Amino acid sequence: MTSSSNSLIWLASASPRRSALLTQIGVAHRVRPVDIDESLKPGELPVDYVRRLAIAKAEALWERLSAAERAPVLGSDTTVALGDDVLGKPRDRDDALRILRRLSARTHQVYTAVAVRHAGGCDCRVSISDVSVRALREEEIAAYWESGEPVDKAGAYGIQGRAAVFIERIAGSYSGIVGLPLFETGELLRMTGWTLDRTESRIGVSA
Repeated sequence: MTSSSNSLIWLASASPRRSALLTQIGVAHRVRPVDIDESLKPGELPVDYVRRLAIAKAEALWERLSAAERAPVLGSDTTVALGDDVLGKPRDRDDALRILRRLSARTHQVYTAVAVRHAGGCDCRVSISDVSVRALREEEIAAYWESGEPVDKAGAYGIQGRAAVFIERIAGSYSGIVGLPLFETGELLRMTGWTLDRTESRIGVSA
């Protein structure tokens, strides 16, 4: 990968969680979300699904940048799965309750892909974590929906929020479960010339 002399990167995501995680490790970035088709293809495995979308997001924003704006672009995608069954964001209340009932008293997987597009191409890594959920009571599930948290979350929950009390144990990357695996992200960014000793944390939002 070609190294970049510009320490600023672009984040192709509107997720405040991903932005906060980049800030946590001192990565100066600007936010410019992209809109892509996130439909699951027939028979597509969770690992292939998140990898495809992360790359598509990074590539979509790269193509929109002017020559003067060109800097590494980070795209990411997260999904929850039971076996090969992808559990995306809930369509409505009934769908969220159905998903949470399926996760109750079971161990599921969280897949998060991170892709970095740069002048030399696009590189991608995938983090896979196991998450064990305790048995959930119906009233807990209903109350959690009413909190508003599940609405835009893959698997209808956010581990960084109220659902933390549902989680018995995890095996893998906590930051990956939140939405951006920092180990894999750091590996990719170092290939562009970024180093941990850069303490910048500038954030900008660009339409």
